[in-house]
Amino acid sequence: MISKNKIKYIQSLALKKKRKEENAFLAEGPKIVTDLLENFVCRTLVATEEWLKRHPHIQLSPKLLEIIPVNHDELSRASLLKTPQEVLAVFSTSSSTFDNKLIEQSLCLALDGIQDPGNLGTILRIADWFGIEHVLCSADTVDVYNPKVVQATMGAIARVQVHYCDLHKVIKDIQSKGIPTYGTFLNGKNIYEQSLSSNGLIVMGNEGNGISPVIGNLIDQRLLIPNYPSGRKTGDSLNVAIATAVICAEFRRRAM
Repeated sequence: MISKNKIKYIQSLALKKKRKEENAFLAEGPKIVTDLLENFVCRTLVATEEWLKRHPHIQLSPKLLEIIPVNHDELSRASLLKTPQEVLAVFSTSSSTFDNKLIEQSLCLALDGIQDPGNLGTILRIADWFGIEHVLCSADTVDVYNPKVVQATMGAIARVQVHYCDLHKVIKDIQSKGIPTYGTFLNGKNIYEQSLSSNGLIVMGNEGNGISPVIGNLIDQRLLIPNYPSGRKTGDSLNVAIATAVICAEFRRRAM
């Protein structure tokens, strides 16, 4: 049985202020919870008794501190979802420092002002799929521990490290070392006709405004995903998550 205070605490994690105070976040659903148990300390796991019986190995995890068996009605009262998925969990947030040298050795993503939780979550899934292990975010990018972001990652947050930083400072630093920076622009050059490296930083911009001028002025290579056929009337731009997928796929294709 779960207490009213515990339910209130779980639901309070919908608020960024509370997540920061508690250094904790909420994840829901079997796939996400089991993936996160491999990399994050789980303070509280709330699950139906049926689910716990089907997953006895979960209860042996050294990262699991508390288990609360519940019925479906109790789970519904604790959940933030319209349709609860048998299990939810409160995890401790992780903190890690980012070394710019990682961009010398690998391909990294940078997000400049992404606001939609679904977009951020999907971009992290894309990064996970294409083996991009580090994503840098500007301070005004939506919180990665927002429950909607966590749900949209479908577990990718367990494998992709997200770092909030001063993008301007990072880009200036890596450029001084000759590391390439790429960005997507409507006035950029056709990505399929440009040389692309296996390392460096790919910058993706805000849903409505694109890459901010202060960051855009630093970009070495301005890339365009061309529409097809050339000259055909179409929408103004691609969704940022879709554009990220196209960009990452082309970079990885070149590296094969």
